[in-house]
Amino acid sequence: QVQLVESGGGLAQAGGSLTLSCAASGATFSFNTLAWYRQSPGKQRELVARISNMGTTNYGESAKCRFTIARDGAENTAFLHMNGLKPEDTAFYVCSAVRLGYHPYWGQGTQVTVSS
Repeated sequence: QVQLVESGGGLAQAGGSLTLSCAASGATFSFNTLAWYRQSPGKQRELVARISNMGTTNYGESAKCRFTIARDGAENTAFLHMNGLKPEDTAFYVCSAVRLGYHPYWGQGTQVTVSS
């Protein structure tokens, strides 16, 4: 059974950094895409960043130039390095893993809170 486990959330000051990790266990294959989404109260879930098993990356507008997503090769572990954090980055961050042709898997999520 595939499980996604996120870690690394917490409290940071504005301008600070945090790194989130997402580890997918139980898979005998490499997920095509690992991604981070976030959602804050009253807002829709938005894509933060995603990375393919070939290393191709895409970023949401809010993450460009500040966040970096990385993956351990074709392994099912992804990291989201967040720099220059802003209070508006405060949200619940959730990891997603996609295998083409299958429903995506979702982690339990981790809270990130940025104080001004």
